Amino acid sequence: MADKELRPKSDRQAIDQFINEVRTLPKQGGGQGRLIFALDATASREATWDEACHLQSELFMATRDLGGLAIQLCYYRGFGEFKATGFVTETGQLLNLMNGVSCLGGRTQISRVLAHAVKETREKAVRAGVFIGDCCEEPVDELCHTAGELGMLRTPVFMFHEGADAHARAVFQQVSKLSGGAYAPFDRNSPQVLKDLMAAVAVYASGGAKALQDFSSRSSPEVKRLTQQIK
Repeated sequence: MADKELRPKSDRQAIDQFINEVRTLPKQGGGQGRLIFALDATASREATWDEACHLQSELFMATRDLGGLAIQLCYYRGFGEFKATGFVTETGQLLNLMNGVSCLGGRTQISRVLAHAVKETREKAVRAGVFIGDCCEEPVDELCHTAGELGMLRTPVFMFHEGADAHARAVFQQVSKLSGGAYAPFDRNSPQVLKDLMAAVAVYASGGAKALQDFSSRSSPEVKRLTQQIK
């Protein structure tokens, strides 16, 4: 009952609550935090793409108050198309990038996402990666190997799974565990869950594990389950 009472009662209240939370967070040392935000933009996600972009846009509008979080958008779609933007710190820049993406049919390229994260963090530390997708069509061993490399580099990956594909769930759980991150499911009927999960990762990237623990203690059950996976 207590968790329900603490949940925001509207989107606007959710954003306001998030802003108030992150304004009081301790900042990590070592300069500006960097977060990689990767999306499956293949045709299977078209039905929820606009809604997801809307929710994520609202969230990143709130992160301007984090002060010290740079976000890179990555996505794959179509026939081998993989794109990664530069790291942006302005809300408008990120929204323009996200709104310019549409879904195209194609196979998953999660291995390219993970390999790209390794490359980026070897050049300059990336505090966390986020991946949102619904399926996996790639060799599991290769994904797990690269996820383990990210774990060694201390770049955890948060795998947010749309839908109920059992194979994807198993793969996403392995990738998140080996990288030191966390796995969480959501569906198109629970947009608030995705918003809560994204807020949690933004808090982690800005303030670290302690900030996430503090945020989790006042957040939804989904965020609590996510936090319990972080060592």
